[in-house]
Amino acid sequence: MSEKNQDMKDLALRAQKEPAVLRELVGNLSGASRRLRQYSAACLGLVAKEDPSLLVDHSADLIDALNRPEAQTRWECLDMLTMLVSLDSRACDKAISGVEAALFDDESGPVRLGAMRFLCRLGSTTENRSEKLWSLIDEGIQCYHGDLEFPDMMAAVVEFSQGKIAASTKEALASRMAFDAENSKGALKRRAQQIITNVS
Repeated sequence: MSEKNQDMKDLALRAQKEPAVLRELVGNLSGASRRLRQYSAACLGLVAKEDPSLLVDHSADLIDALNRPEAQTRWECLDMLTMLVSLDSRACDKAISGVEAALFDDESGPVRLGAMRFLCRLGSTTENRSEKLWSLIDEGIQCYHGDLEFPDMMAAVVEFSQGKIAASTKEALASRMAFDAENSKGALKRRAQQIITNVS
């Protein structure tokens, strides 16, 4: 493990125990230094993996950080917001416009993947959200078919298909997956078939 990675782990551990350290890392997300924003976002990502509840009160800062120019800060914040959906979905609703921009990011596959994971997680929580977010999820499925990140996007769509989604969304999702269920091969074919089974 590199010295930088160990330093990051140590700082993340401190942030879990010391609210002042956590607040400082969150504050760095809006700072002037790109390097410090990225480093802080990565540290906060480690905190979220251990205890996402520590970031619930900072959701507005994570949403704001979706506007930073560098990809890493955005994808780290998308991943953290995805973890917060089960803890405070209403706060996460406020992220949708920033997440929509991230879904169509021309330069970063990890940012697009992070956006898709968030939309699928949030969309799976209620029938109303599934209807509201389906058009974005559907567009993501169509736009990134065949991209490097697409298999991971499909794993998120499988999770979406297992959630509390509306009948109209289930029907549209089954229709979207029909081609891959019949004509694709390997993991994509299996996932498409699994999704259709889930929504049947």
